[in-house]
Amino acid sequence: MSSTLSTVLRQIGPSVMLPMLVYEVGHGAVMPVIALTALDAGASTTVAGLMLAAIGIGTILGDLPAAWLANRVGEKDAMLAAMLASAVAMLSVLATDSVAALAVALLVLGACGATMHLARQSYVAEVVAVHHRARAMSTLGGIFRIGLFLGPFVGAAVISVWGTRSAFAVAVVASLLAAVVLAFAPVTGGVGADAGAHAGPVGVREMFRRHRRLFFTLGVAVASISAVRAARVAVIPLWADHIGLDAATTSLIFGIANAVDMALFYPSGHVMDRLGRLWIAVPCMVVLGLGTLALPLTDSAAGLTAVAMVMAFGNGIGSGIVMTLGADTSPPVDRRSFLAVFRLMSDVGQSLGPVVPAAVVTVATLGPGIAVMGGVALLGAAGLARWVPRYSSYATPAMVRDHHRRLAAERDAVTPG
Repeated sequence: MSSTLSTVLRQIGPSVMLPMLVYEVGHGAVMPVIALTALDAGASTTVAGLMLAAIGIGTILGDLPAAWLANRVGEKDAMLAAMLASAVAMLSVLATDSVAALAVALLVLGACGATMHLARQSYVAEVVAVHHRARAMSTLGGIFRIGLFLGPFVGAAVISVWGTRSAFAVAVVASLLAAVVLAFAPVTGGVGADAGAHAGPVGVREMFRRHRRLFFTLGVAVASISAVRAARVAVIPLWADHIGLDAATTSLIFGIANAVDMALFYPSGHVMDRLGRLWIAVPCMVVLGLGTLALPLTDSAAGLTAVAMVMAFGNGIGSGIVMTLGADTSPPVDRRSFLAVFRLMSDVGQSLGPVVPAAVVTVATLGPGIAVMGGVALLGAAGLARWVPRYSSYATPAMVRDHHRRLAAERDAVTPG
């Protein structure tokens, strides 16, 4: 059975991808100015630096309640509520110059992001058939990257006219516009999930009890993906500063690496759908791990650029892998609660990623701190190689072939003779 990008776009483009792109542009617009806004409001340098962590904390706090909300009102209304709450939070930053108000707004922004990401993942898992699923999830990951990439440019244009805080106005407008797009988008019926996907919600506590073995094995391996990805963003500028590169050069290196990253989101999904999840999950972590281990060996802008591109390649080919594995392993009953726990583990890993090398630096030097994360990536690759085939029915080429044989048999069974 053929699987094309056009198939995926027809199913979820208007209802998920377009509103998410618009929303993430607003998110991307505010990210570079959060610390500056805190400093302007009178925060110390330390407090300003911690403001970015507030979004991550809000995300973790919002993961489990997001399942409750989606179970109560459905994915679409949950996303609409999150978009409107995000707009109100960003508007509050424009209305006051309080550091406390900024912190609360960022916590709300993180919780809204958790709700939207859970709702879109659950919705896509339901409406997209499994042989299209990885392409849909990796394209969602690409949309996320593109929105965050475009956002700072839109924010910079607005800031040049109206000042730093106007970036939050971009976020307000983007959230409201995304809500309008989503409100009028058609909702596709489920074709990729069992009919009972939302029957009888069991709650996150019971879901964790039923699947704790999965969460403590595959879930930990998935958390390592998020941890290494988050560490990548932190350690590249730290090492650039260590070898004496200025901010402009570091930004250019990031830009080149991000271009590599964004170019790979669709090929990633294509490979996962054609050859199985392992063909992306393990190479993603091996490349990230080897690139991270090589980073402390660089001593020039050219060397750092080459290694950053390798790391970006590893990150890019893994676009959508966490969402895809979550969808693959989620049960037919109360998928949202399962995904909430799955996402919580991933988000905790993301929060811990930059902390690990920083902790190692307190007793050693920056190089060993970075190398530790390379080791985490390789251990994660080993864990994925062991546990993905155990829990995902679409992990290997043989599993993919079995799925297509079943589809062909079902099709032949209903075709008039």
